[in-house]
Amino acid sequence: MIDWEPLWLSFGVATVATLIAAVMGVVLGGLLATTRWPGRDVIDVLVTAPMVLPPTVLGYYVLVVLGRESAMGRAYEALTGSSLVFTRSGAVLAALLGALPYVVKSARAAMEEVDPRLVDAARTLGASRLGAFLTITLPLSRTGILAGLTVGFARALGDFGVTLMVAGNIPGLTRTASLAIYDAVQANRDSEAHGMVAVLTALAVVALYTANVLARRRARDGR
Repeated sequence: MIDWEPLWLSFGVATVATLIAAVMGVVLGGLLATTRWPGRDVIDVLVTAPMVLPPTVLGYYVLVVLGRESAMGRAYEALTGSSLVFTRSGAVLAALLGALPYVVKSARAAMEEVDPRLVDAARTLGASRLGAFLTITLPLSRTGILAGLTVGFARALGDFGVTLMVAGNIPGLTRTASLAIYDAVQANRDSEAHGMVAVLTALAVVALYTANVLARRRARDGR
């Protein structure tokens, strides 16, 4: 028997996180790919760090920076009336930290492959830097960006460690599928765990297959 509530919660959290990652990832990927400025490499490292940091370390940093005792955490609570920690917003943030590096990396790589002569031609014809980015660079990078979003969604869907530290394991609120699987295994509810594992595995396989198809299309079309 499958407990669908954590799965639907995971899907919703991952969807919101991926939508936010799409905006942030395209902006950061564009800045890293098309501009040169002091601190560029530092930003690249900070964006990539969640891919290699242990989840407990990453979760600890989030708690230090955005916890209820931090200045940013208090400012967030004063602005929204709710703490970020142990809320669904915290779960979205945890999923976002997992998804964002994949979107930024993929967007940057795709944008760096765009022929700069096309951008120069647009600028010569009177387009602004932003206009050239929106009409030339972004459309020609769409396949690579979509591939990054697909993998990012799969990563957000399965987050465990950061979600547990930042959002907790609250049934119906922050207990995502990964946390529910852990609880089911600990309680010897193997059939429940098997069902959720099967669903998450199927979604991950579909996401990775889609990303591979997009990568082949990108290589074939040159964008």
